[in-house]
Amino acid sequence: MSYIAPLKDMLFNIEHLARIDQIAQIPGFEDAGLETAQAVLEECGKLNAEVIAPLNWEGDKNPSFHHDGNQVTTTPGFKDAYKQFTEGGWQSLQHPADFGGQGLPKTIGAACGEMLNSANMSFALCPMLTDGAIEALLTAGSDELKATYLEKLISGEWTGTMNLTEPQAGSDLAAVRTRAEPLPDGTYKVFGTKIFITYGEHDMAENIVHLVLARVQGAPEGVKGISLFAVPKFMVKADGSLGERNDVHCVSIEHKMGIKASPTAVLQYGDHGGAIGYLVGEENRGLEYMFIMMNAARYAVGVQGISIAERAYQKAVQYARDRVQSRPVDGSLPAAGPIIHHPDVRRMLMTMRAYTEGCRSLASVAAAAYDAAHHHPDAEVRKQNQSFYEFMVPLVKGYSTEMSLEVTSLGVQVHGGMGFIEETGCAQYYRDAKILTIYEGTTAIQANDLVGRKTSRDGGQTAKALADQVAQTEAQLAASSSADAQAMARRLKAAREAFVDVVNFVAGNTKAKPNDVFAGSVPYLMLTGNLMAGWQMGRAMLVALTPEAQAQDAAFMASKVTTARFYADHILSKVPGIRDSIVEGAGSVTELALEAF
Repeated sequence: MSYIAPLKDMLFNIEHLARIDQIAQIPGFEDAGLETAQAVLEECGKLNAEVIAPLNWEGDKNPSFHHDGNQVTTTPGFKDAYKQFTEGGWQSLQHPADFGGQGLPKTIGAACGEMLNSANMSFALCPMLTDGAIEALLTAGSDELKATYLEKLISGEWTGTMNLTEPQAGSDLAAVRTRAEPLPDGTYKVFGTKIFITYGEHDMAENIVHLVLARVQGAPEGVKGISLFAVPKFMVKADGSLGERNDVHCVSIEHKMGIKASPTAVLQYGDHGGAIGYLVGEENRGLEYMFIMMNAARYAVGVQGISIAERAYQKAVQYARDRVQSRPVDGSLPAAGPIIHHPDVRRMLMTMRAYTEGCRSLASVAAAAYDAAHHHPDAEVRKQNQSFYEFMVPLVKGYSTEMSLEVTSLGVQVHGGMGFIEETGCAQYYRDAKILTIYEGTTAIQANDLVGRKTSRDGGQTAKALADQVAQTEAQLAASSSADAQAMARRLKAAREAFVDVVNFVAGNTKAKPNDVFAGSVPYLMLTGNLMAGWQMGRAMLVALTPEAQAQDAAFMASKVTTARFYADHILSKVPGIRDSIVEGAGSVTELALEAF
């Protein structure tokens, strides 16, 4: 078995938690109901299972390589798979019809993104970065830039990159040194070095559009003086055809722990007189525009965490069914049997399953909020959903990626000694997952965002409003005659109360005792992600317990209830302890003398 898309779970979330029926009432999304979602997801699942997933291990063994002439050759099979991907219209799925896109909601597009990343994360990074470039140009690009680049990017004929990092400027973008010199014709010459550029050079598309942060001569110091430029690999002529090569070249690609098939390039701009760039938006507002790309990418990286967790789970289940080792402790088999009979193996598999389903439900609900925030006709509804979505982005990114490390590690553990052997394949998922907690802003940066912009800035009001919504779900669960629902209600209540305690601590101390608050910032993010995913699992349990749902698919609904109960008992139950470490444990983080380390 390679990969089978979890269509039932995805469609359950889309129908019952994300409420696709409500999204389909938004003007422009009338044809994007459950029937469309099912048809799109089924086709996407086929492509990924049959074409893209089989290339995943090949990419790990035979990664992209750099050779003379600044060229990069991707893994055998990638170029053809990318052609099938773009010809099928998958790059254009959720982009505007005005530029050749299909205009489908993110609620559907995110599920397709999960499948693509489960199938082959290294491959999926190319379309993911293109999506970010499209978002930035849609938001801030001039009509001329849109007319020149968007159609080709949306079709996938051309791909996009984001260029932030430099050797001396990682997360601190105030240290960016790449410079841009204005020319009389309104273009700029760009000079500098950018590192960690995903798909910065490759052979899958005929042009690459680099979005580059640089300083215009005379710009203010720090982040206020950064501008954003579109720098194409090949210049585009007036008729849309490609002209001469621009002065941007790949000088090397990185050798990485994981995602090996994805070429991570070092790009040199301006070695031969200057790379021609086109200003995106206004000078000195580049960081603002780049954050549009980064926010799109941060959500997408969270989905990558869910994706790799799903792939690891499927592999572990298959192995546990096949591997015969030892007689079960309860004597239920007369001799040695498949290890899936052993309680601890079941615990590991249930942990993997519950984390993955919880984070998938959280991401699906966040996607629905994005759709309403951007497209709903009512301004107040847009505002409420934007607030919800913005609060969820660091959770989807931070919590889902951190959980993917635990899940992929458990996947290796289920395999025992064979998990440590590369040929088994599960070690690749573990290695691939590690980058997810780092790129597009580390977990600590997501936590800083959650503390500063999302909690302290409004005195915790948004967070407490979410807690009120959790309480409503608690009440519904507590009123149920189901013992599982009542247990979930108790766990949710304890977790919600712990969350409110932490919100009060964060909002009350960020200015007065910043070290105390930020010592617990990542635990706060993990606590909040845990609660929000648990809330969605509680909502899922309520649906799965209804007679209508039972009549629709009794076996699936029973599994959903059991998985939600496991989440409550084994994952949500951790929240009160995390609360104690944040509110009462800050001092021990910072008290050890520096020379004692």
